[in-house]
Amino acid sequence: QGTESHLYYHLLNGLTLFAACELGVFDFLLASERPMSAAQVAAGLGTDVDGMERLLSACAGLELLGTQAAGGEVLYSNTDMSRMYLSRSSPRSLFHSVEYYSKTVYLCWNYLTDAVREGKNQYEKAFGLPSEDLFEALYRSDDEMIKFMQLMNSTWNVCGRDVMTAFDLSPFKTIYDLGGCSGALAKQCVRAYPQSSVTIFDLPKVVSTCREHFVSPTDERIFFHEGDFFKDLLPEADLYILARILHDWTDECCVELLSRVHQSCKPGGGVLLVEALLNEDNSGPLTAQLYSLNMLVQTEGRERKASEYSALLTTAGFANVEVQRTGKIYDAILARK
Repeated sequence: QGTESHLYYHLLNGLTLFAACELGVFDFLLASERPMSAAQVAAGLGTDVDGMERLLSACAGLELLGTQAAGGEVLYSNTDMSRMYLSRSSPRSLFHSVEYYSKTVYLCWNYLTDAVREGKNQYEKAFGLPSEDLFEALYRSDDEMIKFMQLMNSTWNVCGRDVMTAFDLSPFKTIYDLGGCSGALAKQCVRAYPQSSVTIFDLPKVVSTCREHFVSPTDERIFFHEGDFFKDLLPEADLYILARILHDWTDECCVELLSRVHQSCKPGGGVLLVEALLNEDNSGPLTAQLYSLNMLVQTEGRERKASEYSALLTTAGFANVEVQRTGKIYDAILARK
């Protein structure tokens, strides 16, 4: 019975979180500025009272909400964690990450069994789209592209400083963030290294959306370059950042991209990889193991060990490979030309 309960817990807690975020529970409680009953939350969000009471009770059991008794009823309020990470208005909010996992990733994971059988991503089954062009599938609509960019924005708002300061990058003055997406990591970089500039290199439609929704003219020392890093010339730079890029691709594609980076890199310059590293004995971390399954259902790639990334870098011509584990989800690898 204990094992069964444990399995149910892991299966259902994510779905509970998805529903609470989608309904706006954490935002409503934050805006109310006082503890609320299930009936009050249901009235404010236009839901069934009994259904909301069950949802709030489960969120409290998951320690996403706090409770207190008053006048014979239970009142609910945000915890510090939900206030910080699940309300949309928080600068460290992961709301958009949760939304993307709920609306997109979870639909692909419905076909995890097929992905394991077939060894390929499941966009065609999940969304009816051919997946030969990975980012045509990922960016299959303007709305989906913005959701993906919001996911990356949330990720680097929380984790970006850790990876940008894992090494001292101050000697690198001209930096290109390849696949820089929403620009959140570029912002973390220029904050940490005020003497450096960062250019976001990404597809034209991503750059256009980034300019419109994520990076403003007041974000000094952040610039843009439109292009496809597999096809277009990479401008010369001191450092190239590839954050959560290589895990999307096969080893052959990784070597191709890293070789292009090595060709354009200034002598003495380098490349910084940011990835969730697997242990050398494949024992974990669990997050990286689960991410690797996600790469199976969504991309052509996988999560890798530090030694595997080192081999890709040296094959592409880089040397002096250093690995810095942050103790968080993402780690950093720096190699030089």
